[in-house]
Amino acid sequence: MDIEIEKAAQSGFCFGVKRALEIVKKAAHERGGIETLGQVVHNAGVIAELKSMGCRMATTPDDIRGGAVITSAHGITPKVEKELKERGIEVIDTTCPFVRRAQMAARNLAQDGFFVVVYGEAEHPEVDGILGWAGGRGVATVDTSFFASLKRLPRRIGVISQTTQVPAYFLRFVKKLVNEAFTQNSEIRLVDTICHDIRERQSQTAHLAARVDLMIIVGGSESANTRHLARLVSQLTKTHLVASARDIKPSWLEGQKHIGIAGGTSTPDSALEEVLAKLKKLAPGSGKAA
Repeated sequence: MDIEIEKAAQSGFCFGVKRALEIVKKAAHERGGIETLGQVVHNAGVIAELKSMGCRMATTPDDIRGGAVITSAHGITPKVEKELKERGIEVIDTTCPFVRRAQMAARNLAQDGFFVVVYGEAEHPEVDGILGWAGGRGVATVDTSFFASLKRLPRRIGVISQTTQVPAYFLRFVKKLVNEAFTQNSEIRLVDTICHDIRERQSQTAHLAARVDLMIIVGGSESANTRHLARLVSQLTKTHLVASARDIKPSWLEGQKHIGIAGGTSTPDSALEEVLAKLKKLAPGSGKAA
């Protein structure tokens, strides 16, 4: 039986990742190599490619050896940026414009007297950077239960989101927060900081997932936006998250008539094409939908 294979219309690098990689590659070419502070993007294949171009990754600011460093698309805190410049290190900024917008939202909310709540994974570098712009007046969480541990609830709460979160989940979080923290004379200000590209990609991929028997999401498990995409579509159909074509198991295709594939914003087109080729090889007679 023929298997139809269809790729989501919007997959591969987003604007912010493309922009960051262009800056890194240009700097590496002009300088004969360059250091990055953390991973520019969360994709092992991309990091390996940058390493072959002479890019060295510094895990922490103290690990920087040269006189210049490139920050990741996830951004950094103003404190780290200040420390680097005080050490005489040139900072080449690749922060995604959508992440920068979230940083400025955190800063403005804090300056206006709001306690900033970032809906996101506290250990993620983007979230850490956003919180840094709140100047210590904030917290990152995906669970509203933390409010129960506070002796006194903040009267004014500003709510923003990690740029790669799923909008529906963010709204669910906000509703719970309002129910638990909205009391007399309190004020909650909500700022939508979810990336437009992410929002559109999730919507298109969800529509595809609703029509297929199986979804293959391509990207590194360390990539937040890829994990969120896989989690979203797994509620619509059977889903597998793979880092590359090598992870695909032939048994997954048994009994499937229609398979969809999509990638995270840090997944290169080459990885998606390799997955597509592997699926076609495993299912001879398969066709790619228009």
